[in-house]
Amino acid sequence: MQTQGAYGFYPVVDDVRWVRRFLPLGVRTIQLRIKDQPVATVQRQIREALAIAADYHCQLIVNDYWQVAIAAGAHWLHLGQEDLAQADRAAISAAGLKLGISTHSPAELQTALAAQPDYIALGPIYETTLKQMPWSPQGLERIGQWKAQCSCPLIAIGGITLERAPAVLAAGADAIAVVSDVLRAPDPDGRVRAWLDLFHATAR
Repeated sequence: MQTQGAYGFYPVVDDVRWVRRFLPLGVRTIQLRIKDQPVATVQRQIREALAIAADYHCQLIVNDYWQVAIAAGAHWLHLGQEDLAQADRAAISAAGLKLGISTHSPAELQTALAAQPDYIALGPIYETTLKQMPWSPQGLERIGQWKAQCSCPLIAIGGITLERAPAVLAAGADAIAVVSDVLRAPDPDGRVRAWLDLFHATAR
């Protein structure tokens, strides 16, 4: 997984319309996380998002829907712990999909490492209002602890704002996944540009 410059900024979006909107701004890593939609809608959105990503040389990461990802010819897949336990890992590997896995505890980290993923996500770093989380905020110190155990890139997620980003990167995160700070911003496009500016500056 590329994590330099634009690739280190990793927005997570819930609809292909955000993919269509953000990639022309320079986003080069993005996750499509669709929830509670009919399978036909999921299939259509994933296919459309992959086509847009190909035009912009973007790493598009499909969340959860591993069967659809394989059928659509995706290159990247992200799974939570429950989805990882239920997924056909042999089929995922045979399809050549690169894999990212969510972690929230030391036990989950060991489960993820055993799957030999291409990246590991740690969260929530800070308190998040996006959804009810059974885990307390991980804090910056845990980023360094996770990083010491990972041979793959480490993605920090959860409650991270643009203002908090420098401290997260300094703690050892290779990339930052962002949801609310962009999608709920008064000016989502302007916020995306500010995030990209931050990562371009840190890559120099």
